[in-house]
Amino acid sequence: MYNQPVPKGLIRIYGQGDWHFITCSCYHRQPLMNSAPRRDLFLKILEETRKKYQFIVAGYVVMPEHFHLLIGEPKIKNPSVVMQVLKRVSLRCRKKKRQPKQQLTLLVSDLPPAFWQPRSYDFNVGTRRKYIQKLKYIHYNPVKRELVSSPELWRWSSFRFYWYGEEGPVKIGE
Repeated sequence: MYNQPVPKGLIRIYGQGDWHFITCSCYHRQPLMNSAPRRDLFLKILEETRKKYQFIVAGYVVMPEHFHLLIGEPKIKNPSVVMQVLKRVSLRCRKKKRQPKQQLTLLVSDLPPAFWQPRSYDFNVGTRRKYIQKLKYIHYNPVKRELVSSPELWRWSSFRFYWYGEEGPVKIGE
C-alpha cells in the first residue's frame, strides 16, 4: 500500500486492491463530449489504455461533460498515472475539423483552452455494497440527467453488458 500525494491535501490510497470510482470533468464542465463520434473515440482510447496498463474495468459511462469509471488497480503504474495518460491521449477528441481543401482554413472552434479539468475525483471502493452503489450510479447517470428514459438507451455505458451480456467497446471484467 502507498499513498499518492496530490495537491490541496488530497490523499489517494493505492496498493490495497480496492476498486476505484473515478470521475473526470471536461473543462469548466462544458459539454465537450457532446457528440457520438467524440464519445466513441474516448471509449476506444479507454480500451487501449486498459490493455496497456492492465486494469479491470467494472463499469463506465461517458457523458457530454464528464465520465465515470469503476476500475481495479492497474498491474502497471497506478490509477493516477492511468488517468493522466487517458486524459492526455484522449485530447484526440478535441481535434478541429478542416474545411474543404479549397478553403484551407480551420473552422472556428468553440473549444476552450483545455479539454479536461486538471484533476480527477478518485474514491476507493472497499465493500461490495459500495461497489454495487457506484455501478448503479454510473449506469443511471444518463437517466438522471434526462439524456435517455432508460439506461440501456445510452450506448456509452457498460449497462448493456450487465443487462444483456453485450460486449461493448471496452472490455468489462477480467
